[in-house]
Amino acid sequence: MTVAIQDFTPTRVDPEPVEPSDAALAAAGDRRAFERLYRAHVDRVYALCVRMVADRALAEELTQDVFVRAWEKLSLFRGESSFGTWIHRMTVNLVLNRRDSDGRRDRRTIDDAEAVETLPARPLAPGDRMDLEKAIAGLPPGARRVFLLHDVEGYRHEEIAEQLGITSGGSKAQLHRARLLLREALQR
Repeated sequence: MTVAIQDFTPTRVDPEPVEPSDAALAAAGDRRAFERLYRAHVDRVYALCVRMVADRALAEELTQDVFVRAWEKLSLFRGESSFGTWIHRMTVNLVLNRRDSDGRRDRRTIDDAEAVETLPARPLAPGDRMDLEKAIAGLPPGARRVFLLHDVEGYRHEEIAEQLGITSGGSKAQLHRARLLLREALQR
């Protein structure tokens, strides 16, 4: 079951009282209970996101992501702590994961077009490009998919695992296998 949270605007109106059972009711699919949880915690989640990213538009997006993830993971809430503590931890984790993935993506890209043009590159002979394409095409299907998603498209192993229905360890193993096979094929 999915829930769409639209038109986010933080409010300062006192939320409806949240009962401890609201989390259990929401986990069972009660949208009204989840709405009460949302209203009770959205301002604090948003404020935390703003403090962590210092960009209001991104903070709004992250707040939405937190509550979508909370809806999806609500069955994992055991009630050992308050719902507020649980969603706070979820928010921190989501923002930190987003920072990490953004940082990795930023390190892999160069925004300065002049810098890219001045990078020294070994000119590819026409046969080299054809050999690489042929070598990639000759990979086993699983290894080829993981290689293309990771090394060409830039996806993380966790994302690849989710897309392909495998574990992140399986993704890493397939990538390692693909690179070894490519190296062998290109050295012939």
